Amino acid sequence: MTQTGIPFIFMRGGTSRGPYFNRADLPADRETLAEVLIAAIGAGHSINIDGIGGGVAVTTKVAMLSPSEDDWADVDYFFAQVSVDQRQVDFKPTCGNILSGVGPAAIEMGLVVPASDVTEIRIRAVNTGAHVLARVQTPGGVLRYDGDTEIAGVPGSAAPIALNFMGVVGSSTGAFLPTGNLRDTFDGVEVTCMDVAMPMVIARAADFGLTGYETVEELDADRNFFARMEAVRLKAGAAMGMGDVSQSVTPKFGLLAPARDGGTISTRYFMPWTTHPSMAVTGSQCLASCALTPGTVADGLLDRPNQSPANVVLEHASGTIEVLVDFEMNEGFALSSAGLLRTARKLADGQIYVPASVWKGH
Repeated sequence: MTQTGIPFIFMRGGTSRGPYFNRADLPADRETLAEVLIAAIGAGHSINIDGIGGGVAVTTKVAMLSPSEDDWADVDYFFAQVSVDQRQVDFKPTCGNILSGVGPAAIEMGLVVPASDVTEIRIRAVNTGAHVLARVQTPGGVLRYDGDTEIAGVPGSAAPIALNFMGVVGSSTGAFLPTGNLRDTFDGVEVTCMDVAMPMVIARAADFGLTGYETVEELDADRNFFARMEAVRLKAGAAMGMGDVSQSVTPKFGLLAPARDGGTISTRYFMPWTTHPSMAVTGSQCLASCALTPGTVADGLLDRPNQSPANVVLEHASGTIEVLVDFEMNEGFALSSAGLLRTARKLADGQIYVPASVWKGH
């Protein structure tokens, strides 16, 4: 055989898409694993012509599932962000949108047996150690994908998947404020460096000469902005204790502006070298936490809720996303948990093939 077949489920999770694998079906060592994922996605080409990637970062993501090694959890979720046009895989971050499909995929793979009309699945995000409780619709013990829930950035509707994130503060850097400051200044731009579900560098759009309401296409075409943003991100990443982040997708970058469509605050999220078409689930938690924390760059951009739980509505490039934040304000902001509603859908299953020269299989 000149190719190796690997079982997979192809799923949309939230506003992202990619293959979901049983970790046992993949090579154990990271170097070979990276080469297998590069081949499967077709990384290194702008439209991933030799793989199943979709030519943008939200369609070159991978989920790998296994029975959990954590006493609390049912399933371990190991995430990989595969590059679009470079032969590169980043195992550092996690992805909350892809996580939306972990519950259904775990049932599809036989890792979890539906228990009732709604099956609760405890998920450990391996990359960050975060705990997530997913509630998946399984009426009569049958996994359901159709429903009436709509999310911005995805056409149509589907069955709701409720996610409750716990233990996400400092999940990557070990600190809520990795630099120890509510605000820092790099290259003359004031930012808040925060680590909630995803380490982020957050700035006001106006400080880059932007409104914060630009379209994805307008932002992606503004290469001067991206050059300035990347220079700030690199310096901030080092100050956050993350070292040289020039080849890493973390920390991510976000922009804030006053809401204009009835939400809490307007946002734009970057992956980081292109603009996210909507909003990352992990990024939404960090941006919502920044909006709720006095003294951050969000000051003056919103009427800050002061009662917990707070429903923070983030306006983004495709619509809105709501984050229900349970927090305390004793000595500063302290996050207890964040809840979001997502959807997922199984698109295909079977085997994906990679050259045997990359991996001959088990």
